[in-house]
Amino acid sequence: MMGMTMMTTNQTARRAPVRALMCLIALMSASTACSTVEPVPERPEWRLAIHGGAGVILRENLTEEQEAAYRAALETALQAGADVLRDGGSAVDAVQAAVIPMEDDPLFNAGHGAVFTAAGRHELDASIMDGSDRNAGAVAGVKRVKNPILAARAVMDRSDHVMFAGQGADAFAARQGLEMVDNSYFDTDRRRESLERVLERRARTAADRHGTVGAVAIDQDGNVAAATTTGGMTAKTAGRVGDSPLIGAATYAQNGVCAVSATGHGEYFIRVGVAKTVCARVELAGEDIETAAENALGQVAALGGDGGLVLMDGDGEAAFVFNSAGMYRGSIDPDGIETAIYGDE
Repeated sequence: MMGMTMMTTNQTARRAPVRALMCLIALMSASTACSTVEPVPERPEWRLAIHGGAGVILRENLTEEQEAAYRAALETALQAGADVLRDGGSAVDAVQAAVIPMEDDPLFNAGHGAVFTAAGRHELDASIMDGSDRNAGAVAGVKRVKNPILAARAVMDRSDHVMFAGQGADAFAARQGLEMVDNSYFDTDRRRESLERVLERRARTAADRHGTVGAVAIDQDGNVAAATTTGGMTAKTAGRVGDSPLIGAATYAQNGVCAVSATGHGEYFIRVGVAKTVCARVELAGEDIETAAENALGQVAALGGDGGLVLMDGDGEAAFVFNSAGMYRGSIDPDGIETAIYGDE
C-alpha cells in the first residue's frame, strides 16, 4: 500500500522545553511527582487537499513538460480553493471552487477533457457534501452542464433532493440558470484517440478505467466538506454510473469525523461504500483517517479494484492513501502548498 500523509504542524511541541524545566524545578523544590501531559495538536486555521485522479502514473510515462503542466494545474486548483478559505469562506464553497478549474482543464477527466462513452458522447457525474449538516447534492449522466459540480451544488441548495440523473439533471441545471453547452464542448483529441483504441482492441487499460477529480477542506469554523466530479470510464456503456455521484461511495463529509473524496475503479468503490466506510471506522472504531482508508482500499483490492482517496479528519489533518502507482494530488494551508504525482513522493 502506498500513501502519503501531510501532518498538522504541532505548535504545542515548542512549549515542551518549558514544561520540562518547570517539572525539574518542581522536583527540586518538593518531593511530589510532576507528570507531563501529552500536547494536543492544534487545528489548522484552514486546509484544503485535492486529487486529480489515480492510476498507472509513472515517471517514465510523463515528459518534463507534462509533469510541469499537471503540477501547475494542481496549484491553480489549490489556490482557487484557498482564496475562499483565507477570506473566511466555507469549506463547501472551497471544495467547489477547487474542482471547477480541474473541470475546465483538459488534463483531467472531468468537464472539458472528459472521456467518451462507447457511443462517442460524454456523460458526466458529480457530487458535493457539507459536513456541517450532511446536506448533499449530486448529478449523474449530465450531458450539457458546463460545470457538473455547480449542478450538484444546486441540487443540494435549491431542491429537496440529493440526486438528479440524465435529462432530468440537465433540465434542472438549466432551470437554475447554470451555463449549458453542446456535448461537443467536452471533446478533446486525446480522449477521442483513447476511445478509438479501446473500441479497436475491445479492451481497456487501467488508465482507461480511471480519472476523477475531487477535494476536501476544513474552514475557519471547523466545518468540513467534500466534492468529487468525473467523466467516468473510457468507452463506458451509455447510462453507466460510477461511484463519483454516489454519496457514501466516492464522497462523504461529517463534521468532527472526516471528509473523503475517492478516485478509482468505481464499481468496486460502490460495492465497498468506500467513503462512508472510512468515516464510519473513524467515528465508531476510533481509527485515524489513514488507517481507516487503508482498510477500505484493502477491501477494494480484495475484490479486484484499485484507486485512491484524499481525506481530511475533523481536526483538519489531511492524508492521501492509494493502492495504484500514482495519484495527482496536493494540499494547501496557511503554512504553504505541496503537490505530488508519483507513489514515492
